[in-house]
Parts: sequence; structure tokens; C-alpha cells
Amino acid sequence: MKIRQACEDDFDAVTKLYRELAGDIPVAAGVDGAAQWKIVLSHPGTTVFGAETVGRLVAVATLHVLPNMTFGGRPYALIENVVTASTYRGRGIGRQVMEQAVSAAWAAGAYKIMLLTRQECGASGFYEKLGFTANEKFGMTLRHE
Repeated sequence: MKIRQACEDDFDAVTKLYRELAGDIPVAAGVDGAAQWKIVLSHPGTTVFGAETVGRLVAVATLHVLPNMTFGGRPYALIENVVTASTYRGRGIGRQVMEQAVSAAWAAGAYKIMLLTRQECGASGFYEKLGFTANEKFGMTLRHE
């Protein structure tokens, strides 16, 4: 297994992973989805890290490093859309992908990394083992339906 940056050719594998993550939430697919995937990959400060085994991605995490004015102008980072294929969970693959994303955020000079996880999915323990905590900040969302 190797951890690497995802590329345009990973569209089908990533779409399959995102469907597993999203459940009933629509995932961009087809020609429009491929175009959106290209936009994600080319967005400044955004990197999608993936774990490849047997020639396909089985886990991904998206890192966004964002410009900032506070903390001396150091950027902050957001990690989103973290998923490991259900048949590969419990093997440390997701941990390796997350460690790569965290390492890249620190290398980019980020002063903090944020992420949100659904309360009902039970992943908070996974993130806590990686050093994330809910003690400092209170995460909130506002959705446009």
C-alpha cells in the first residue's frame, strides 16, 4: 500500500468511496462529476490524499490549506471527506492517510487543523487517537437546502 495524492484517473474509485461516506447524500457523478473532480484537484491549497492498494484507492482525505490574516498570516487547514472502504477498515489505512494530510498541513505552515465529523457515525474516537480534540472549540454548521 502507498499513500499518494489523488489524480484525475482516480475519479471512479473516489466516487465509490464518497458514495459509501455520503449514504443518501448525492455525490457528483458522470461527466459533471468528472468535471467537478477536476476542479477539486486543481483548487489552490487543496490536496486529496489517498491510500492505494492493488491498483485502486481504498481510502481518501481532502486537505484544504486556507490563507489567513491572524496568527501572523499563517494559514489554517480543514480536513474533509475522510473515508476508508468498509472492507479495509480497522487496518490502519485511514490513519496513514490522515497522518499524511496532517503532515502536509504542518509543512504548509498551518497553525491549526479543523475537521467536523457526524455525531452518529462514531468516528470521533478515530480522530481523538490522532490528537484531535473537541475541548477547545465548538463546531457548528449552517446548511443551505
